[in-house]
Amino acid sequence: MRKILVILALVAVFLFVAFIATYTSILQTEKNDSKIIVVVTIPPQAEFVEKIGGDKVKVIVMVPPQASPHVYEPTPSQLKEVSKAKLYAKVGSGIEFERVWLNKILSLNKKMLVVDCSKGVKTIEKNGHVDPHIWLSPKNAKIMVENIAQGLIEVDPKNREYYEKNKEEYIRELDALDKKIAQMLSKKKNRKILVYHPSWTYFARDYGLEQISIEENGKEPTPQYLMSVIKEAKDSNITTIFVSPQFNIKNAEIIAKEINAKIEVVDPLARNYTANMLKVAKSFAKALK
Repeated sequence: MRKILVILALVAVFLFVAFIATYTSILQTEKNDSKIIVVVTIPPQAEFVEKIGGDKVKVIVMVPPQASPHVYEPTPSQLKEVSKAKLYAKVGSGIEFERVWLNKILSLNKKMLVVDCSKGVKTIEKNGHVDPHIWLSPKNAKIMVENIAQGLIEVDPKNREYYEKNKEEYIRELDALDKKIAQMLSKKKNRKILVYHPSWTYFARDYGLEQISIEENGKEPTPQYLMSVIKEAKDSNITTIFVSPQFNIKNAEIIAKEINAKIEVVDPLARNYTANMLKVAKSFAKALK
């Protein structure tokens, strides 16, 4: 009899634990389901949305880390997530992924609000094309954050104060980042950075640098252009070539051998935006001497 009671007690405990686990799972699912799904194109935007939206948002990133927004194609699972979203925060500056895929993505969810993060950003045009890498400037990031905040308030007006408060806190963080980078680079005599892909146009503009790109107008460089880059790098005593993890760096390696330079990776698409921008700035500052 005692054994039966022990067994019944153990069964009761097991069933209770199972009930609690199931109930907790249901609560968590309901909590996740109650979050506003926000779709963004690139990883840095995820930090922008999460800093403003906090625990009220769930972010879907279309172009994952290490993938290039110039060639990436969305997966069926990503497209399924889009159909549930309330907001799409597009970069809006002509990034290739959006030019190719945005209309198709929006056709899956016609009720989704679209926010143009580039609204109010002063873009830079070169050879008839707008440089799409607007987020690589804390000053531009502040404008993008303002646009995202307005979008969140529009789809969820009852939490306006929450979004406004978070936005202001993050704007202060971006202001501090901008000031720190400016101080870090202000006294450098050499102002030229050699990069493989010309991602850092807006960063260079903000901090008085000159970006020399190995890619020519977004294409593989000609032999003649490579020779001119090598000559300029030697004349300017450049000893570091900056590359992005999303691109083939074969030509960068060729130039590195010619000018006896090292190759360093800087990621224009890292999700941890403020930490990454500070890391990139430190790398540039070290190379500029």
